[in-house]
Amino acid sequence: MTTIPDSIEGVQEMLAGENYVAGRALATVAFLALRLGRPLFLEGEAGVGKTEIAKALAAGLGRRLIRLQCYEGLDAASAVYEWNFPAQMVAIRTAEVTEGTDRGALTDELFSDRFLIRRPLLEAMSPQPGGAPVLLIDEIDRTDEPFEAFLLEALSDYQVTIPELGTVKAPEPPIVILTSNRTREVHDALKRRCLYHWVDYPGFEREMEILAARCPEAAEQLSREIVAFVQRLRTEDLFKRPGVAETIDWAKCLLALDVIALSPEVIADTIGAILKYQDDIQRLAGSEAVRILDDSRKALEQA
Repeated sequence: MTTIPDSIEGVQEMLAGENYVAGRALATVAFLALRLGRPLFLEGEAGVGKTEIAKALAAGLGRRLIRLQCYEGLDAASAVYEWNFPAQMVAIRTAEVTEGTDRGALTDELFSDRFLIRRPLLEAMSPQPGGAPVLLIDEIDRTDEPFEAFLLEALSDYQVTIPELGTVKAPEPPIVILTSNRTREVHDALKRRCLYHWVDYPGFEREMEILAARCPEAAEQLSREIVAFVQRLRTEDLFKRPGVAETIDWAKCLLALDVIALSPEVIADTIGAILKYQDDIQRLAGSEAVRILDDSRKALEQA
């Protein structure tokens, strides 16, 4: 387990050691969240690195990463625990054919830790080797208001209740990071509980740093063309603009094809690495890709 950095620069260095390039604003709010023990709420477009910072923090601190992937219809029970029903049924059948079974003891046994399946929230509240884990609550905007209300209560006291066993309180509060792609507004009460940061698309130089960290084998000139093209593409009226994750994926695809420079043909062949909707892909067909490539190269020349 690594101790929590004692400065903003220390957080940046720790994240850089995990190939995560963080600007000072993000490093500052991460440092404060670690220092003050407050949940960190990260909002922004998909693919800008919100989930990755949780992974980098967990790796840098030597803590376990526990991820709760949110989805529509997620309820408190699914996020906290469930009972291993098949195993309980086997235990009941075994007891039925065994003479002298104490039914009271059997009931206690059935609802004991032996048959408990720990889901992410309960796991994060339980003692962990190496210290409190990093709890990533990913895409909280996919859930509904009742789950938000439950989460607000759980993060208030860092405890959850299992009716059959009682209340489980975290011996040490987990490091909590919530992410949202802003498909809907998250309730203010939950946001107020957290430190907030909007994760935006990076500028050209920052995205070059990220690409160099995550895809170091890419030649600088090709990297510059890739980043310039993607940044120019983000200004288009697209259904889903490509994130940093798509920039990295595209660079790896181009390297796998031994591409040394962008061309309209290469873009047409690999466009599925950066655009994920057919309407957006059709928009870039033919002369549009040539125009954006020309514009991005002019921007590079003027830089």
